[in-house]
Amino acid sequence: MAEVQVVQALLFGDHEAKVVAAETVIHLTNKQRQRLVDNGAIPPIVSMLHASRDLKSVESAIFALLSLAYGSERNKIWIAKSGAIPLLLNIIQSEIHPLVDHAIAALLVLSSCSANKPSMADSGAIQVLNETLLKNNNTQVNLDIIVTLHNLSPWIPTALLSYTSSCLIHLINESEKSSKLVEKSMGLLENIVSVSDVALREIGLTNVGIQELVETIEEGSKQSKEYAVGILLMICESGKEKYRGMILREGAIPGLLELSIDGTKRAKGKAKSLLRLLRDCSGNCRSERSKNVVFEQVMGEIDRGEMGEMELGMMEEMIARLTT
Repeated sequence: MAEVQVVQALLFGDHEAKVVAAETVIHLTNKQRQRLVDNGAIPPIVSMLHASRDLKSVESAIFALLSLAYGSERNKIWIAKSGAIPLLLNIIQSEIHPLVDHAIAALLVLSSCSANKPSMADSGAIQVLNETLLKNNNTQVNLDIIVTLHNLSPWIPTALLSYTSSCLIHLINESEKSSKLVEKSMGLLENIVSVSDVALREIGLTNVGIQELVETIEEGSKQSKEYAVGILLMICESGKEKYRGMILREGAIPGLLELSIDGTKRAKGKAKSLLRLLRDCSGNCRSERSKNVVFEQVMGEIDRGEMGEMELGMMEEMIARLTT
């Protein structure tokens, strides 16, 4: 089907002709797709998203828009200006699968364009994506949501920063700490708490929040550990007397000691800074005093800048003594 015929079918064809025309877009070359766009193909394809319960029509329209958006910032802007974003959000809220998954993928692509980000954040996308994150159990879809929220993070309304951080903690709690999903979630969470004292305070005041951060430091990927220790350090710095005990009760010390040796360069620095903040909290019972002696020995090495030269066996022994 020639480009002109495709556009004619999209504009004036019956339901079946529009579906066939939209499906044709997927198989065209980039140059052919661009000629379609230049001849006005995007608005009629976007209008097909109105039929939110017509799976075949909506699915073909989303795939066609994804094809047109691929590699073209201009087309992404045009798709957004043609009204696609609120229609995609309606599809997500309809909870019809697999349309929800396709619509989220489309939002991810559109959110990668800088010109679309402010209007997308203002459209209610943040709220809808957070709500979907709480209900969805598809890992790839959740990854798409996290990346979309990350793209929009500078434009998340202040009123939704705390809600978004709570949704992320919930997701982290339900996920394997070593997973890519937790890594992406922790990265977004660190971004949010670095600009929102309210979000930071909410995580700090919930045992679940601190617990998830400590578990990630122990079990996460190198990048996840870096994000988690960064968040935990911000929490402790925001109120040392308030949060130090909570962090210690979650058993953070062994993981932080290990991270101060074998973490990323940034994670090592953050872990050492947090350990220095935590060191003043001494126990009352004999076993706690014994652990503090070990802790102080390690901290002495850190303070002298000799931590990296310690033998691995010695470190493992010290960590074991702190965890018993």
